[in-house]
Amino acid sequence: MLPGLEAADLPSDAIEVGRINDAWGIKGWFKVLPYSADPEALFSSKRWFLMPTEKGAKTFSGVARLAIKEAKVHSDGVVASAHEVDDRNAAEALRGARIFIARSSFPTAETNEYYWVDLIGLSVVNREAVMLGTVKELLATGAQTVLVMDGEQDGKAVERMIPFVSVYVDEVDLKGGRILVDWQPDY
Repeated sequence: MLPGLEAADLPSDAIEVGRINDAWGIKGWFKVLPYSADPEALFSSKRWFLMPTEKGAKTFSGVARLAIKEAKVHSDGVVASAHEVDDRNAAEALRGARIFIARSSFPTAETNEYYWVDLIGLSVVNREAVMLGTVKELLATGAQTVLVMDGEQDGKAVERMIPFVSVYVDEVDLKGGRILVDWQPDY
């Protein structure tokens, strides 16, 4: 473990939200590469959990908790400072670390807004109660987000894609674990 970092257990609802890119300046700030275009979870949480990368040099092992002083947008990226990281050398030692945040620390989504991580694993059913598949990922295409599902048709595995827009998506029931859509199996 690096000096100043506290060993911790990864929360059971931890979500990987980014990684530390490099040191920024001489006072211990570091650049962060967020995995989301809207990194509000990074800004709302004051406790980040770090894990070393799976590849490359590892400067620490296990899980470390980092107490964030400040995280903000700078130019086209995000920079942050932590209580335990007070100089450039300490910030450089974190390079490549994966950042996890407890899902319970995410800001509350607005009505009809969803975190992608909450949609993965939901069943997708059409208006005729035909099971179309299970969401395995989402794609940002620029114009819209697309649900990518693993499904089955005529006994064969199929991958389906449905635009995640209100014209096709009737209802998202997070508690019920399903998405109701206006979509046919043969589209």
